[in-house]
Amino acid sequence: MTLPERYKGVLQRFAEAMPEAKTELNYSDPFGLLVAVILSAQCTDKRVNMITPALLEAFPTPEAMSAATQEEIFEYIKSVSYPNNKAKSLLGMAKTLVSDFNGRVPDDMDSLLKIPGVGRKTANVILSVVFHQSAMAVDTHVFRVSERIGLTTNSKNPLTTEKTLIKYIPENLIPKAHHWLILHGRYVCKARKPECLNCVVKDYCRFWDKSPKP
Repeated sequence: MTLPERYKGVLQRFAEAMPEAKTELNYSDPFGLLVAVILSAQCTDKRVNMITPALLEAFPTPEAMSAATQEEIFEYIKSVSYPNNKAKSLLGMAKTLVSDFNGRVPDDMDSLLKIPGVGRKTANVILSVVFHQSAMAVDTHVFRVSERIGLTTNSKNPLTTEKTLIKYIPENLIPKAHHWLILHGRYVCKARKPECLNCVVKDYCRFWDKSPKP
């Protein structure tokens, strides 16, 4: 099987199985999604969705959050992983949006990377989900699933994976493919015990091809 054939088969199966794939983070505007994505680092979307309603009710805009203290923000997010660091990032993010971007979430990579708490993965999520750009965010699920299926080979880091995926996935499918890979990794192609028998792409999967069959 050639690499383009693998990509074509995998994408077709995902499109059939998950036609409406989208983020599982709840949000109502770009600022709300940026808050949620920052909070989601090494934390489940379910936990983040429990926290963001009260947080964003208290601080619904960058202006409101920038006027808060780190300690005030911490009280709303203390049940997430690394709450001290994330409270600091949220406050810095809000202040930067107000001071540098007129209170608006920017729609380009260079600007997003200037915001505290925003790395390349977070920036790509915002570009893809909010601004519908062909950006591929690579988290642990995307990195693992891409390598396991065979979409990448010996990928050294998330940026290498991102570049490879963008090279082979049609531009119009990149935003949705991001969610396909995340959701597949979250619910089927799990890190420790992948559920290969329930996998819709196993016919195109390098891991399945090399695994002993039941």
